[in-house]
Amino acid sequence: MTDEQHERDGQDERDGQRLRRVFAAALDDALTGRGVATCLGLDQETEEALWAVYDAGYFGAGRQVSEERVAAAHRAFEGQLDGSNAARWREQLARRYAEHGLERGR
Repeated sequence: MTDEQHERDGQDERDGQRLRRVFAAALDDALTGRGVATCLGLDQETEEALWAVYDAGYFGAGRQVSEERVAAAHRAFEGQLDGSNAARWREQLARRYAEHGLERGR
């Protein structure tokens, strides 16, 4: 491994650690009724899952958030980290372009 690859891998690891801290804080905010901040580096799918947690707690009967919703938020976040959310988004975008007979530029 070159020094550049090693440095890039270290940066990716630090970014992942930072995002994990951001997600943990955002989930805590959603669970405690403070809402969900945007522009934190979380993708749309993860933010939507966090809002679902918040909505269940704020508007839900007895303000109880199910473990299922929390687990869904964790899955969405893992999808951000492993790139599957972005891959799904790119596939959806490609389908939309194709439906309109357009070719997607790179």
